[in-house]
Amino acid sequence: MLHFLPAPIRGSLSFLLYFINTIFWAIPILILAIIKLPPVKTWQTWITYLLDFCATSWITLNNLTSRTFTRIRWDIKGIDNLSVKDWYLVMANHQSWVDILVLQKVFNHKAPFLKFFLKKELIYVPVIGLCWWALDFPFMQRLTAKQLAEKPELKGTDIATTRKACEKFRYKPVSVMNFLEGTRFTQYKHDKQQSPFTHLLKPKAGGISFVLNAMGEHLHKLLDVTICYPKEIPTFWDYISGKVQDIKVRVRVLPIDPNLIGDYDDPVFKQRFQAWVNQLWLDKDQLLSELKQGERS
Repeated sequence: MLHFLPAPIRGSLSFLLYFINTIFWAIPILILAIIKLPPVKTWQTWITYLLDFCATSWITLNNLTSRTFTRIRWDIKGIDNLSVKDWYLVMANHQSWVDILVLQKVFNHKAPFLKFFLKKELIYVPVIGLCWWALDFPFMQRLTAKQLAEKPELKGTDIATTRKACEKFRYKPVSVMNFLEGTRFTQYKHDKQQSPFTHLLKPKAGGISFVLNAMGEHLHKLLDVTICYPKEIPTFWDYISGKVQDIKVRVRVLPIDPNLIGDYDDPVFKQRFQAWVNQLWLDKDQLLSELKQGERS
């Protein structure tokens, strides 16, 4: 609607509306977080539905802001058969903070509200940590090899802790998000790690294995998401100021094979799981090449 305005004005107005919208919905989320404290399962589940409604409304208004100030040509395929009543594990390539907005745009009202796995320590971040907890973002406790060597009895406690944290997902559909690369793609990072892929960093198979081991029985399907920016990787400012013209997203719905759930410390399982992840990444790298060249619809 207002994409005729100069880019600096569009970006400034967009940022202002994103900020106001975030503050507006943060208030009820924080209030509901306090109301949610009584340890009554039925009560907490009901409040969770209200919290997800707030989060979904926040995303919906952000998407409206995007449509108002930008003229992005969206090319999205693979989401027609998704349901807000299902349980998903979502994984995607990671290039920019814009990826978060893209994923929220793609899956809003198509799948349950996206929940990101976070480090346990992040729950103590003022205000935002409480919001993450209120929105049922699962917090993971990862133990290092050194910690396990010093205290072997701790082996398995990280899985047990995460299982307990994710117990609530039995009662309400969820989409759990994981970026396998663990960081945003840059050419510097790509060259430094000598990635064998053209458009991707090396995937960290251990993280996704940890998630599947902790939550495998709760998750029904795997969503393999490929995000492509045909021209160049945008910044957040590029996105909100209307400089991004085309975004392509492809979603593959895959079954979660029970053979993918196991102990990543077991050498045989680790080799098999790593081979599965590497094949996913080879396919994704090829798809990105074709999408960037316009060879694949």
